[in-house]
Amino acid sequence: HEEKGRPGFELAAFVHRHFTLPRHARVPGPDGSGCDRGQDLDVCSHIDALWPELIRLPEETRPHSSLLALPESYVVPGGRFDEIYYWDSYFTMLGLEESGRDDLVLSMVRNFASLIDRYGHVPNGNRSYYLSRSQPPFFAAMVELIADGASDPRAVYAEFLPALSREYAFWMDGSDTLAPGRAYRRVVRLGDGTPLNRYWDDHDTPREESYHEDVLTAEGADRPPADVYRDVRAGAESGWDFSSRWLEDGRTLASIRTTALVPVDLNSVMFQLETTLARAYAITGQSGKAAEFRERAERRKAAIWRIFWNDEKGLFADYLWQEDRTSDRLTAAALTPLYFGIATPAQARRMAAVVRDRLLQPGGLVTSTVTSGEQWDAPNGWAPWQWRTTQGRNA
Repeated sequence: HEEKGRPGFELAAFVHRHFTLPRHARVPGPDGSGCDRGQDLDVCSHIDALWPELIRLPEETRPHSSLLALPESYVVPGGRFDEIYYWDSYFTMLGLEESGRDDLVLSMVRNFASLIDRYGHVPNGNRSYYLSRSQPPFFAAMVELIADGASDPRAVYAEFLPALSREYAFWMDGSDTLAPGRAYRRVVRLGDGTPLNRYWDDHDTPREESYHEDVLTAEGADRPPADVYRDVRAGAESGWDFSSRWLEDGRTLASIRTTALVPVDLNSVMFQLETTLARAYAITGQSGKAAEFRERAERRKAAIWRIFWNDEKGLFADYLWQEDRTSDRLTAAALTPLYFGIATPAQARRMAAVVRDRLLQPGGLVTSTVTSGEQWDAPNGWAPWQWRTTQGRNA
């Protein structure tokens, strides 16, 4: 503001003087050179050649940088996204395993454990402005991925058990003293005493990375701006930013109500976390804790069957906890109980029929049946959901 009125001011020079510009990955060709349009590439070779361009090495935090330093190497999405994102990284790890980069998968899981050690949870991404929220807690699935291919699974579970336990405590904070019919942070206790989870953010202000957009969204709402900001942030924690599944009117972002929903996908991921904790405690000789978490997982599975299953429509759906009813929106999130082996065979068959009839389109699976203009709605499809759909199974 001070410098722009001075003679000879150039914005480009100012930016280069005060900011570190992101580097962008080039697209390598089969010989390692830049890829020209029209080249016929073998897709596996193309992906293998891309990994080095997307790998970031550990570094110290630079002064005034928002980047949270990580102790080991990691893979970023690329383009303007020059940091890791939590749940995306699980699917990146699946690709790295296919490419034989188990070493990098282990490094990334250790980075997530480091974030949990430092901050008590895995932030949305390794940026300081993401510290008030997380994302779907796929850390347990990441640990399972390593353990399944390890020569000594016990060593894997022993290394990551403290981080698994601490992440669970983060998501269940307040559950021990929460009264039925009440919510606190990421926990909702239903009227019958069942504890389940929702998305949340500890701040109720515009997101630093989308400040202007959030202010405009709040201006179009008919409720306090702080409530809108909280729900927008909670929607960002879900990874579904944004979708008609969070919108009361199904169309406008100003009607967002993320914290009013208990999401079926989040609670399926929490079941996976409880199951992994039970296995980790058992394999490290802590039989009492293993039994406790097996019981927690079974209670959550029963709640998913009871709360999220709509038998009339033959599908899983989010739950509006204050209204005591399932949402009428069909989304690809309904497939998460199949991916984690929670659905019964009968539920799986009925879900498959609904998906074929209502979500499957030429080219793949759409994210929802609503065309709202939001990126997590029709006609868009997202790679993680194509994968989860093909890998879905029943209990």
